[in-house]
Amino acid sequence: MPEYKQFPLADTAEGLTEADIIAWQVKPGDTVTVNQIVVEIETAKAAVELPIPWAGVVTELLVEPGQTVEVGAPILTIDVDPGGKAAPAATPAPAAAAEEPAEEEMKPLVGYGSKAVLTQRRARKGAAPAAAPVAPVAPVAPVAPAAVAPPAPAPATPKGGYVPLAKPPVRKLAKDLGVDLHALTGTADGGVITRDDVHAAANGSAAPASAVSNSDAGYDPATRERRVPIKGVRKATAAAMVQSAYTAPHVTEFLTIDVTPMMEFREKLKKSREFAGVKVTPLTFAAKAVCLAAKRTPDVNAVWDEAAQEIVYKDYVHLGIAAATPRGLVVPKVRDADSLSLKELAIALTELTDVAREGKTTPAAMLGGTITITNVGVFGVDTGTPIINPGESAILCLGAIKDTPWVVDGEIKVRKVLQLSLSFDHRVVDGQQGSEFLADVGALLADPAVAITY
Repeated sequence: MPEYKQFPLADTAEGLTEADIIAWQVKPGDTVTVNQIVVEIETAKAAVELPIPWAGVVTELLVEPGQTVEVGAPILTIDVDPGGKAAPAATPAPAAAAEEPAEEEMKPLVGYGSKAVLTQRRARKGAAPAAAPVAPVAPVAPVAPAAVAPPAPAPATPKGGYVPLAKPPVRKLAKDLGVDLHALTGTADGGVITRDDVHAAANGSAAPASAVSNSDAGYDPATRERRVPIKGVRKATAAAMVQSAYTAPHVTEFLTIDVTPMMEFREKLKKSREFAGVKVTPLTFAAKAVCLAAKRTPDVNAVWDEAAQEIVYKDYVHLGIAAATPRGLVVPKVRDADSLSLKELAIALTELTDVAREGKTTPAAMLGGTITITNVGVFGVDTGTPIINPGESAILCLGAIKDTPWVVDGEIKVRKVLQLSLSFDHRVVDGQQGSEFLADVGALLADPAVAITY
């Protein structure tokens, strides 16, 4: 006799209340094993792959890709005893705690991706017990195990952990047409691959932009407007920035420096045996400079605790790196960055940014930062006034390094020039401390040899 269990949306991060379903990795009829990845979700922190804790046969997917689901809501039904070897289960869903009895009514609909309507209410104190237990509800038109065709294996996660963003019907279309989704770049919002993208790849041409906009991105021809729901990372980023802007009194200072010696030193490192194969960027030098300068000005690495009415000074640097991804801005952290050498920092930054661009940064990797760097120079922008991340007191912004006329020993020469900006929380950091920190970072970038004096 089949035994049905419902797989609920798990709480993958502290304080998580909801998540968006990105893509299913299984379909009804598939056999799954314990800890097999069955779905990819996007939380307010990052994209996360969820494993299932049971083995069995998938009978129903309860939500469709793109839907927002509350934590604890069922998203998948699985038959954990397809061969009928185990004793019949009392109910298809996990039993409620004895002291908090509840009754559940499941209304599954026919077909793929049907929604489940779940109502749950506590029994009133003193209420009479129900005359009979609620009978288990099985999916409509169940198929006997012997009649089920051998299930196709769940899509394997390719090397590097990249999973293409595409809805199950699009994945099936790609399979039917022989199109490799890993070779495509989605044209819909967030990099999602659409049916037009698959057809275009099959025909050897690009998908028309108008078709993508009209059919897949919420375009309304009547108003000539496109509406995109505020979800996931974008929603969390907006809330955090509003909170920071209206709770921390921001001050921003600017500094322009000649980084020609730093760029020359970078070229020397690239040719050295110790740094062979290591990617050293201006961000690497900035990360090292921030860690060194924060030791001399610990205020920038502290945080204002409003509830406790205390300033908390951190004896470590968990360095946040703002990274632009297809899903929005994320800020993963390099843990204990102040304990790393320049080479170790370079390697850590490369790994961190690669994972972020693939959309695989875990929620845990974005918690507990103490100070952040954002690099707008990669977009050719000179500078900016960044907003401090909540829970921190300072953020450094790197601008573009450009060839600029510069006075050297009384003569005008072309030099590599960089603009820095530092935003800080004026409750924690006074103008003197902010200026000293920014000047230290600038001195270290203008001449890396200054580091040996720290």
